[in-house]
Amino acid sequence: MTSRLDRVTQQRRRKLERIRARGINPYPYGYHRSHTTQQATVLLKQQEDSGQTGAMVVNVAGRITANRPMGKISFLDIGDGSGKIQLYFHHDRLDEASLKLFKDIDIGDIIGVNGKLFRTKSGEPTIKAENFTLLAKSLQPLPEKWHGLGDIDKRYRQRYLDLIANTETKGIFQVRSQVITAIRQFLNQQGFMEVETPVLQPSAGGALARPFITHHHALNQDFYLRIAPELHLKRLIVGGFDKVYELGRIFRNEGISTKHNPEFTMLESYEAYADYNDVMNMLEAMVSEVSQQVLGTDKIEFGDNVINLKPPWRRLELRQAVIEFGGIDFVQYPTADLLRAEMEEIGLEVDPQKNWARLVDELISTFVEPKLIQPTFVMDYPVSLSPLAKTKPDNDRVVERFEAFAGGMEIANAFTELNDPIEQRQRFLQQQEARQTEGEAIETVDEDFLLALEYGMPPTGGLGVGIDRLVMLLSNQQSIREVILFPQLREKP
Repeated sequence: MTSRLDRVTQQRRRKLERIRARGINPYPYGYHRSHTTQQATVLLKQQEDSGQTGAMVVNVAGRITANRPMGKISFLDIGDGSGKIQLYFHHDRLDEASLKLFKDIDIGDIIGVNGKLFRTKSGEPTIKAENFTLLAKSLQPLPEKWHGLGDIDKRYRQRYLDLIANTETKGIFQVRSQVITAIRQFLNQQGFMEVETPVLQPSAGGALARPFITHHHALNQDFYLRIAPELHLKRLIVGGFDKVYELGRIFRNEGISTKHNPEFTMLESYEAYADYNDVMNMLEAMVSEVSQQVLGTDKIEFGDNVINLKPPWRRLELRQAVIEFGGIDFVQYPTADLLRAEMEEIGLEVDPQKNWARLVDELISTFVEPKLIQPTFVMDYPVSLSPLAKTKPDNDRVVERFEAFAGGMEIANAFTELNDPIEQRQRFLQQQEARQTEGEAIETVDEDFLLALEYGMPPTGGLGVGIDRLVMLLSNQQSIREVILFPQLREKP
């Protein structure tokens, strides 16, 4: 039995055949626009404000989003990347060829139009079409007759339909673009240099994460898709660049959730002669300034909360945060078995394979992270949880590290970077041993990085910011899939 969609697409294909039969190319090579739809609307208002007489002639182009026939006239809406505008067609003013073509166009087709600007009695900016050109025949109908696309799975799998049907979606990604641009501007003004580092790496270093593995046939060698650009960026600090940053894609072969996507965008920056206090000051200033620049305010709505991004942000020691929100002093339980038993005592289901550091991390994600709605720096982490950070001068069991939280999620992570090559090697080996204990045989010791450290790296403050989560915060979205154009999805059977 033929479905309604099949009948519609068959009808559109027949129209396509008729158009071709009349010698018209339904997919021409280009079209000269004099104005976008938004520029045409602004031009009309400028003409009206200045008192000019005589209608302005424009060429615009876009996708047909509505068609309202009224006898011998038709009103069409077309949209482009800037907005939309109404078109007025009088059938008696179209020549025979144009009239036949007009009868074969559909909602979803892309056309170019030449005509005069005017405003209807209802006040709608409109173009009186003198002639038009078919630029692309749409063989598939737009979703739900242009009432929007509500199927969440379809929105993510066919993002192009989401962008066509839902103006809110397009707005989110415009905000994302503006956020990234504003971050670059901020860092450039601070004297940072943007660089690029390898995505394919011989060891999975720079973070505690499971990597994706691929094989390079020419070199006959396995490589890891980077889980962080950190170790290469710090090589550049060794090499004499004092301030560097990279905005790039990161790949972690781990879970998918409303806050996690296997492929995501990270900002990492490194500043010589700085520590994590300097990085804290820079991050809160950057986020506040970016929000002001993109949204016009540093007080934003996120879910049911109003979040104030204006510095200074709250500073809270990690141990105190876990005690305050979880009721556990993890220092009193120095082994994995003891801490696991205490966590089970309060009702948590705990993976028996997790080591002590990962159990502490679970306490953070379970008790601390959801409670931190206003921007907060959680500081001073156990050394076993932070193999790349420098210990505090007065406590060698704690490192100078912070994570920044807002809206109940982590948005940034930063260290005073460890620059002692001997201690760094010991930390790498301990990290690798812990992962092997958990059944993960992953190479995490980057010998070339250790060699670079032996040449001397100055005291350095490093920062990682999850761009997707920051955009979630600034665009008031509760799922990371709403701010990634093409999120990873399970393949349909």
